[in-house]
Amino acid sequence: MKEVLNVEGMSCQHCVNAVETNVGELAGVSSVKVDLPANQVTVEYDNEATMKQVKETIEDQGYDVV
Repeated sequence: MKEVLNVEGMSCQHCVNAVETNVGELAGVSSVKVDLPANQVTVEYDNEATMKQVKETIEDQGYDVV
């Protein structure tokens, strides 16, 4: 499965690295890519439970999934 999330609060390469690293470490996530200018995070994952974890992980980094 693939989902594109709109994420507010990311402003620099550190933000990109924080999201990609932490989301990429989650079980079930096969790919994560941040598009900083578009404020989007594209995630490829294997089930809906994983997407819940993805959103929580992004929010734990201090960003808002909208």
